[in-house]
Amino acid sequence: MSLFAKIFGGGGGKGGKGPSPQEAIQKLRETEEMLTKKQEFLEKKIEQELQIAKKNGTKNKRAALQALKRKKRYEKQLTQIDGTLSTIEFQREALENANTNTEVLKNMGFAAKAMKSAHENMDIDKVDDLMQDITEQQELAQEISDAISKPVGFGEEFDEDELLAELDELEQEELDKNLLEIGGPENVPLPNVPSTSLPSRPAKKEEEEDDMEDLQRWAMEAM
Repeated sequence: MSLFAKIFGGGGGKGGKGPSPQEAIQKLRETEEMLTKKQEFLEKKIEQELQIAKKNGTKNKRAALQALKRKKRYEKQLTQIDGTLSTIEFQREALENANTNTEVLKNMGFAAKAMKSAHENMDIDKVDDLMQDITEQQELAQEISDAISKPVGFGEEFDEDELLAELDELEQEELDKNLLEIGGPENVPLPNVPSTSLPSRPAKKEEEEDDMEDLQRWAMEAM
Protein backbone atom coordinates (compact mmCIF):
# COMPACT_ATOMS: atom_id res chain seq x y z
CA MET A 1 0.00 0.00 0.00
CA SER A 2 1.41 3.43 -0.98
CA LEU A 3 2.01 6.30 1.37
CA PHE A 4 -0.89 8.34 -0.02
CA ALA A 5 -3.16 5.32 0.26
CA LYS A 6 -2.26 5.08 3.94
CA ILE A 7 -2.79 8.82 4.41
CA PHE A 8 -6.18 8.82 2.71
CA GLY A 9 -7.28 5.53 4.22
CA GLY A 10 -7.19 3.68 0.92
CA GLY A 11 -7.39 -0.02 0.29
CA GLY A 12 -10.99 -0.10 -0.85
CA GLY A 13 -10.06 -1.19 -4.36
CA LYS A 14 -10.95 0.42 -7.64
CA GLY A 15 -14.63 0.44 -6.87
CA GLY A 16 -14.17 2.04 -3.45
CA LYS A 17 -15.25 5.58 -2.86
CA GLY A 18 -12.37 8.07 -2.51
CA PRO A 19 -12.00 10.34 0.50
CA SER A 20 -13.69 13.71 0.52
CA PRO A 21 -11.55 16.85 0.30
CA GLN A 22 -12.19 17.57 3.97
CA GLU A 23 -11.01 14.11 4.98
CA ALA A 24 -7.90 14.37 2.83
CA ILE A 25 -7.06 17.81 4.26
CA GLN A 26 -7.46 16.49 7.79
CA LYS A 27 -5.17 13.54 7.06
CA LEU A 28 -2.54 15.81 5.57
CA ARG A 29 -2.63 18.05 8.62
CA GLU A 30 -2.19 15.05 10.90
CA THR A 31 0.78 13.92 8.79
CA GLU A 32 2.31 17.42 8.95
CA GLU A 33 1.97 17.39 12.72
CA MET A 34 3.62 13.94 12.93
CA LEU A 35 6.52 14.97 10.70
CA THR A 36 7.01 18.21 12.63
CA LYS A 37 7.38 16.25 15.84
CA LYS A 38 9.84 13.96 14.04
CA GLN A 39 11.84 17.01 13.01
CA GLU A 40 12.08 18.22 16.60
CA PHE A 41 13.21 14.77 17.72
CA LEU A 42 15.94 14.57 15.04
CA GLU A 43 17.18 18.06 15.82
CA LYS A 44 17.64 17.06 19.47
CA LYS A 45 19.41 13.84 18.45
CA ILE A 46 21.73 15.77 16.15
CA GLU A 47 22.64 18.13 18.99
CA GLN A 48 23.27 15.19 21.33
CA GLU A 49 25.58 13.37 18.87
CA LEU A 50 27.44 16.61 18.26
CA GLN A 51 28.11 16.97 21.99
CA ILE A 52 29.27 13.33 22.20
CA ALA A 53 31.70 13.89 19.31
CA LYS A 54 33.11 16.99 20.98
CA LYS A 55 33.44 15.21 24.31
CA ASN A 56 35.29 12.21 22.87
CA GLY A 57 37.24 14.05 20.22
CA THR A 58 40.57 13.74 22.03
CA LYS A 59 39.80 10.96 24.47
CA ASN A 60 37.99 8.36 22.36
CA LYS A 61 38.26 8.97 18.65
CA ARG A 62 36.24 5.87 17.75
CA ALA A 63 33.26 6.99 19.84
CA ALA A 64 33.57 10.46 18.38
CA LEU A 65 33.48 9.11 14.80
CA GLN A 66 30.45 6.92 15.56
CA ALA A 67 28.66 9.93 16.99
CA LEU A 68 29.41 11.97 13.86
CA LYS A 69 28.09 9.13 11.64
CA ARG A 70 24.83 9.01 13.55
CA LYS A 71 24.64 12.78 13.33
CA LYS A 72 24.97 12.60 9.52
CA ARG A 73 22.17 10.01 9.30
CA TYR A 74 19.89 12.17 11.42
CA GLU A 75 20.67 15.20 9.28
CA LYS A 76 19.83 13.23 6.12
CA GLN A 77 16.51 12.14 7.61
CA LEU A 78 15.82 15.72 8.65
CA THR A 79 16.47 16.93 5.11
CA GLN A 80 14.09 14.29 3.71
CA ILE A 81 11.41 15.30 6.20
CA ASP A 82 11.81 18.95 5.20
CA GLY A 83 11.17 18.03 1.56
CA THR A 84 8.21 15.83 2.49
CA LEU A 85 6.66 18.59 4.57
CA SER A 86 6.99 21.04 1.67
CA THR A 87 5.23 18.58 -0.66
CA ILE A 88 2.45 17.85 1.84
CA GLU A 89 1.96 21.54 2.56
CA PHE A 90 1.66 22.28 -1.16
CA GLN A 91 -0.84 19.45 -1.62
CA ARG A 92 -2.88 20.52 1.38
CA GLU A 93 -3.11 24.11 0.11
CA ALA A 94 -4.17 22.84 -3.32
CA LEU A 95 -6.87 20.68 -1.73
CA GLU A 96 -8.08 23.60 0.40
CA ASN A 97 -8.31 25.83 -2.67
CA ALA A 98 -10.12 23.09 -4.59
CA ASN A 99 -12.50 22.56 -1.69
CA THR A 100 -13.18 26.30 -1.49
CA ASN A 101 -13.86 26.46 -5.22
CA THR A 102 -16.17 23.45 -4.91
CA GLU A 103 -18.14 25.10 -2.15
CA VAL A 104 -18.33 28.37 -4.08
CA LEU A 105 -19.58 26.60 -7.22
CA LYS A 106 -22.05 24.58 -5.15
CA ASN A 107 -23.48 27.73 -3.59
CA MET A 108 -23.59 29.50 -6.95
CA GLY A 109 -25.44 26.53 -8.42
CA PHE A 110 -27.85 26.56 -5.50
CA ALA A 111 -28.48 30.27 -6.01
CA ALA A 112 -28.99 29.75 -9.75
CA LYS A 113 -31.59 27.05 -9.07
CA ALA A 114 -33.35 29.32 -6.58
CA MET A 115 -33.43 32.15 -9.08
CA LYS A 116 -34.74 29.82 -11.77
CA SER A 117 -37.44 28.62 -9.41
CA ALA A 118 -38.39 32.19 -8.57
CA HIS A 119 -38.68 33.10 -12.26
CA GLU A 120 -40.38 29.87 -13.24
CA ASN A 121 -43.91 31.26 -12.93
CA MET A 122 -43.04 34.66 -14.34
CA ASP A 123 -43.99 35.66 -17.89
CA ILE A 124 -42.24 38.69 -19.35
CA ASP A 125 -45.44 39.67 -21.19
CA LYS A 126 -47.37 39.55 -17.93
CA VAL A 127 -44.70 41.63 -16.26
CA ASP A 128 -44.96 44.26 -19.03
CA ASP A 129 -48.76 44.30 -18.69
CA LEU A 130 -48.47 44.67 -14.95
CA MET A 131 -46.03 47.58 -15.23
CA GLN A 132 -48.32 49.26 -17.77
CA ASP A 133 -51.29 48.88 -15.42
CA ILE A 134 -49.25 50.37 -12.57
CA THR A 135 -48.29 53.34 -14.76
CA GLU A 136 -51.90 53.95 -15.79
CA GLN A 137 -53.09 53.80 -12.19
CA GLN A 138 -50.40 56.25 -11.13
CA GLU A 139 -51.43 58.68 -13.88
CA LEU A 140 -55.09 58.32 -12.86
CA ALA A 141 -54.22 58.98 -9.23
CA GLN A 142 -52.31 62.11 -10.25
CA GLU A 143 -55.26 63.39 -12.29
CA ILE A 144 -57.60 62.80 -9.35
CA SER A 145 -55.24 64.67 -7.01
CA ASP A 146 -55.04 67.61 -9.43
CA ALA A 147 -58.82 67.73 -9.74
CA ILE A 148 -59.34 67.66 -5.98
CA SER A 149 -56.76 70.39 -5.36
CA LYS A 150 -58.45 72.90 -7.75
CA PRO A 151 -60.66 75.51 -6.00
CA VAL A 152 -64.38 74.98 -6.61
CA GLY A 153 -66.64 78.04 -7.08
CA PHE A 154 -69.91 76.15 -7.21
CA GLY A 155 -70.99 77.86 -10.40
CA GLU A 156 -69.65 81.34 -9.57
CA GLU A 157 -66.97 82.11 -12.11
CA PHE A 158 -65.28 85.50 -12.27
CA ASP A 159 -62.83 87.01 -14.68
CA GLU A 160 -59.59 87.34 -12.75
CA ASP A 161 -58.38 90.23 -14.96
CA GLU A 162 -61.50 92.26 -14.17
CA LEU A 163 -61.06 91.61 -10.45
CA LEU A 164 -57.43 92.77 -10.61
CA ALA A 165 -58.43 95.94 -12.49
CA GLU A 166 -61.06 96.75 -9.89
CA LEU A 167 -58.55 96.19 -7.13
CA ASP A 168 -56.13 98.61 -8.83
CA GLU A 169 -58.86 101.29 -8.96
CA LEU A 170 -59.59 100.89 -5.26
CA GLU A 171 -55.93 101.18 -4.41
CA GLN A 172 -55.61 104.36 -6.53
CA GLU A 173 -58.63 105.95 -4.85
CA GLU A 174 -57.19 105.21 -1.44
CA LEU A 175 -53.84 106.70 -2.49
CA ASP A 176 -55.47 109.90 -3.78
CA LYS A 177 -57.43 110.27 -0.55
CA ASN A 178 -54.26 109.98 1.52
CA LEU A 179 -52.50 112.63 -0.61
CA LEU A 180 -55.38 115.07 -0.12
CA GLU A 181 -55.30 114.60 3.62
CA ILE A 182 -51.56 115.34 3.71
CA GLY A 183 -51.58 118.43 1.36
CA GLY A 184 -54.87 120.07 2.56
CA PRO A 185 -57.85 121.05 0.37
CA GLU A 186 -57.07 122.36 -3.08
CA ASN A 187 -59.78 125.13 -3.26
CA VAL A 188 -59.48 127.14 -0.04
CA PRO A 189 -61.42 130.52 -0.28
CA LEU A 190 -59.22 133.66 0.04
CA PRO A 191 -60.29 136.72 2.13
CA ASN A 192 -61.98 139.57 0.23
CA VAL A 193 -60.07 142.81 -0.46
CA PRO A 194 -61.43 145.59 1.79
CA SER A 195 -63.44 148.21 -0.16
CA THR A 196 -63.06 151.07 2.35
CA SER A 197 -60.03 153.32 2.69
CA LEU A 198 -57.57 152.88 5.48
CA PRO A 199 -58.41 154.67 8.72
CA SER A 200 -56.77 158.02 9.39
CA ARG A 201 -54.02 158.54 11.97
CA PRO A 202 -55.35 158.17 15.44
CA ALA A 203 -56.17 161.41 17.34
CA LYS A 204 -54.04 160.40 20.28
CA LYS A 205 -50.98 160.33 18.12
CA GLU A 206 -51.77 163.85 16.81
CA GLU A 207 -52.04 165.11 20.37
CA GLU A 208 -48.66 163.67 21.24
CA GLU A 209 -47.14 165.48 18.25
CA ASP A 210 -48.70 168.79 19.39
CA ASP A 211 -47.27 168.37 22.87
CA MET A 212 -43.82 167.80 21.42
CA GLU A 213 -44.08 171.06 19.41
CA ASP A 214 -45.13 173.06 22.53
CA LEU A 215 -42.24 171.63 24.49
CA GLN A 216 -39.75 172.62 21.82
CA ARG A 217 -41.17 176.15 21.64
CA TRP A 218 -40.90 176.60 25.48
CA ALA A 219 -37.32 175.50 25.38
CA MET A 220 -36.45 178.08 22.76
CA GLU A 221 -38.05 180.91 24.76
CA ALA A 222 -36.17 179.95 27.90
CA MET A 223 -32.94 180.41 26.15
